[in-house]
Amino acid sequence: MDPVRVDTASPPRTVELSFQSSGARLNGFLYLANGPYAHATVILLHGFPGNERNLDLAQALRRAGMNVLFFSYRGAWGSGGTFSFANALEDVGAASRFVRSDSSVKAFGVDPRRVILVGHSMGGWLALMGAAADTAVRCAVALDFWNPGATGAELRTDASADTAFTRYADWLTAPGAPLRADSGRPLTREIEDHAEQWSPENSAGALRTRPLLILSTRANESHPRLIAALRAAGAQHVTAQQWKTDHGFSAERIKLARTIVGWLGRNCGT
Repeated sequence: MDPVRVDTASPPRTVELSFQSSGARLNGFLYLANGPYAHATVILLHGFPGNERNLDLAQALRRAGMNVLFFSYRGAWGSGGTFSFANALEDVGAASRFVRSDSSVKAFGVDPRRVILVGHSMGGWLALMGAAADTAVRCAVALDFWNPGATGAELRTDASADTAFTRYADWLTAPGAPLRADSGRPLTREIEDHAEQWSPENSAGALRTRPLLILSTRANESHPRLIAALRAAGAQHVTAQQWKTDHGFSAERIKLARTIVGWLGRNCGT
């Protein structure tokens, strides 16, 4: 529900901003929550290329008292630099450092002890990998995550799949397209070269102490493998569900928002 009382000095508002990642400008904005106190802050991570931005979830999270940062990776949707999957991984780390910086804590009312990664598709993978790499991330939510490691392993042995992925990546990186890169072939080669390193199953040990919400569709073949790896690593704080819906959770948006907000409140101190 909307705030019962709007704080006149610190009302809900939106701030356009940019920050740096390896010298490139990343464009984004912050949905700032109501009230002058330090808020848990969600970094909302889009997919490949990121047509579904999940800003309805951002608004729901803000209504529940959280700040939300949305940004575009290097070479995506007008941000500077060149898009690559490795760069996107680095950009998540840059975003986490940005929201935890002294200037952001002061200007935006961020609680640096409650930084949360929430991502969809490729963004879900980035949320998992970002949480594994950064112990300052409080918890992570992955929505029908894509596993580039599994895709890369498939492309190594399936020429038709390799061709299809490269054709799609070419379309995404053509002049005027959402992503800036030389062509699709380097993106295909990148996930093939990092197939083992970029499978979140192989980061299960680094994730085992972190609260994780993993919501996938029933078609997501990587979901059960990741959950098995987390259980084998001794993870105790994993909520995992597979829903009968499409990749965008198109018919489940209210349920999705309620599930995420409720889980964050119970598990992440929001």
